[in-house]
Amino acid sequence: MSRDPISAYDSAARILSDRYESLSFSQVHSWLIPILDTITGSALDVGAGSGRDAEGLARLGFEVVAMEPSKGMRAEGQKRHPNPRIRWIDDALPDLNTVNRLGLTFNCILVSAVWMHLPQSVRDRAFRKLILLLNPGGVLALTLRHGPSDPDRPMYPVSVDELETLARNHGAEVIFSQTTSDELGRPDIRWSHIAIRLPDDGTGALPLLRYAILSSEKSSTYRLGLLRTLARIADSSQGMAQPAGDDFVSIPLGLVALVWLRLYKPLINENLPQTPTNQGIEGPGFIGASFQKLTKISPLEFRAGSRFSGSNGRALHGALKDAVETITKMPAHYLTFPGTSDPIFKAHKKRNSFSTTNVFLDETYLRSFGDMLVPVHLWKAMVHYDAWIEPALIGEWVRLIKSYAGRQGIVLDPLCMDRAMGWADPNRDVSLVRKIALERVEHNHQFCVWTGKRLTSRTLDVDHCFPWSAWPCDDLWNLMPTDRTVNQKQKRDRLPSARILDDARDRIMEWWESAYIDGKNPVHEERFFVEAAGTLPIERKSVSIENIFEAMTIKRMALKTDQGIEEWEEREKK
Repeated sequence: MSRDPISAYDSAARILSDRYESLSFSQVHSWLIPILDTITGSALDVGAGSGRDAEGLARLGFEVVAMEPSKGMRAEGQKRHPNPRIRWIDDALPDLNTVNRLGLTFNCILVSAVWMHLPQSVRDRAFRKLILLLNPGGVLALTLRHGPSDPDRPMYPVSVDELETLARNHGAEVIFSQTTSDELGRPDIRWSHIAIRLPDDGTGALPLLRYAILSSEKSSTYRLGLLRTLARIADSSQGMAQPAGDDFVSIPLGLVALVWLRLYKPLINENLPQTPTNQGIEGPGFIGASFQKLTKISPLEFRAGSRFSGSNGRALHGALKDAVETITKMPAHYLTFPGTSDPIFKAHKKRNSFSTTNVFLDETYLRSFGDMLVPVHLWKAMVHYDAWIEPALIGEWVRLIKSYAGRQGIVLDPLCMDRAMGWADPNRDVSLVRKIALERVEHNHQFCVWTGKRLTSRTLDVDHCFPWSAWPCDDLWNLMPTDRTVNQKQKRDRLPSARILDDARDRIMEWWESAYIDGKNPVHEERFFVEAAGTLPIERKSVSIENIFEAMTIKRMALKTDQGIEEWEEREKK
């Protein structure tokens, strides 16, 4: 007898899918539909099976991630429900490693006929993982099967009382509980339906961040600098965050130092005080000889994918080492949990052995400085609540600068301070992509990714697939050759819908392949993959254009659910 439920589901995928599909979503989850009536956004279907429930959630208006560990069941689900609003992934409780890499949280999580497959020993961990993925006000819905196990699919006893205890212990509340008979008429099987709501962030992340920003003692701006650095990484470089067990994500320490330098360089250039007392010409401790040699380099160059050589490479390498030293000794050490000496962020330095004259800012180089471990609940809060976190950080930072300036008799120029405190995004630059597309236009090889129409030099436009106004990103993967009329009069600053993006899949990947990965220019290919790996939630095992596109669909879902960007649904007919 098999004791591996995934193998059992694989071998019986078609038979089980037929059984599941014999009942509709509204039949099985009639209890849940009224609860979801006022909830929209993103949904996670855990153990999605045949895709019936994922399709039901999509029809209610959700963007759905269907998580199913059985390859056979995933194939059945994708065949039966080819809905572009559903993205399928291979993952399972209790680990959820793939889901966590997506950088998404959800307004609805459905765990239907799954909980009984988990041994008692892993359920607390599994519940905690699910709660960390749930948005404030979101609903975790579970259906529990009571009765004998199927011979090939081991099941364990479950109870409503257990889930009520787990909810209470994790700051959540049970808002619905009901036990019913089996819809398929099996007399020895019953089902319990439970809905759990998270009344706030449920993890303590937001109160902890408020404490760190507003209440903790500060002898410099360094603590705010580290918090804002991590918030910026969470906003724009999620692809470089790696799971580190259940409780932390790992950020390259070199990336922390790089964003730190990018934040502080404008402040240093404007001579804005970062400590209560004047530190003289050199300024803060990380401002050494190496940093001074970078004065002619724009902070905008301090980004993943950039390359520095010669004296600039040596200077940047040295400045990163100095910044790492300051960050690990100061803010990472002194930013502690309330009432303790236990650091919130754990920095682990490495002895960097990379060349100091040819610096390529990819993840391998940036991790060579070490890693910073960020508690996973804080990381998720920074990813999804940066809209209020960063303004709070900037406000407190400005307050400190003003108080330091007052002590030192420095008169501040408000306009200079506002300019220096802002996060400078690069100017929109599509010149390289336009040049590549025009070369293809000359050979009648360039088509609009949205319509498939052949482009000419007059009709060619370069579109930010994810609109610049919502998420400034000039990464190569985000720039698409399009028809000018479609881009400027139809799509404009809107987000492509799931259907439109899915329809354009082959044309987008053909563009990537021909523009960057045809072997003609290794520099373009290198930049393409480094940028995609830095900004998109990509599985590191094999970075290909196929999984870059899949990660792109997840990023689209996050931008829609987190920022509410208007979607572009209509398409010009070919």
